[in-house]
Amino acid sequence: MHLSRFQKITLGLSGFTALAIGLSILLMPHAFYASYGIALDHSPNLMSELRAPGAGLASFGAIMLSGVWRATLAPLAFKVALTVYLSFPAGRVVSLLADGVPSSSILWALAIEVALAGLLLGAFGWRSSPGAGGARLAG
Repeated sequence: MHLSRFQKITLGLSGFTALAIGLSILLMPHAFYASYGIALDHSPNLMSELRAPGAGLASFGAIMLSGVWRATLAPLAFKVALTVYLSFPAGRVVSLLADGVPSSSILWALAIEVALAGLLLGAFGWRSSPGAGGARLAG
């Protein structure tokens, strides 16, 4: 299986973004959330609840990046990337409807997530399996 340059760049950008954000949440949650104007207390419960999904997001980013270097992992990497970059905007839209309009930095995050999902769909199509009737992973 061969990935095109566009597919590699898209998967790499998606993976790097998820890895960087996940590691930031895991290793420095106060600084990360302060960049969004969110002040956190030092509750061990809160820190655990924030760091755990940060570790998960970093792991998903690593899986996405693995698809750049090992084409056999690209279908899995694409599915993970699309799951991340569709579920985060979905959650933000639910919050927008339930809780109101967030800050502009959160809205920018939403726009970036939607843009990455669009790039992934443009690069790989709706389906990544060659025999499934969708786009093939080819150059």
